[in-house]
Amino acid sequence: MTAFLSCWLFAFRGRAQETSEGNRQVVSRVSPQYPSLARGMRLQGSVKVEAVVAPDGSAKTVAIKGGHPLLAQAAHDAVQKWKWVAAPKETHELIEVKFNP
Repeated sequence: MTAFLSCWLFAFRGRAQETSEGNRQVVSRVSPQYPSLARGMRLQGSVKVEAVVAPDGSAKTVAIKGGHPLLAQAAHDAVQKWKWVAAPKETHELIEVKFNP
């Protein structure tokens, strides 16, 4: 079962605005650290991430599916720390993390 989760994260001044939809509810989100080089360049964009979520709600694997290379690692590291509601089996969650300087 694939769920689409759209997460709009604005890392400017630690502000985060999120909207989500999907079959597996996120119970704990970690906002990405905006890379200083990307912030200095006023780089903005989105990173698409696929997380395989274990039955206990932890991220089993996280893979970058697209996005700017300067933003990808920050998105990966943040989503790796997310927690979802427990479920009977693992699921694949598609996530879009948006960065705006």
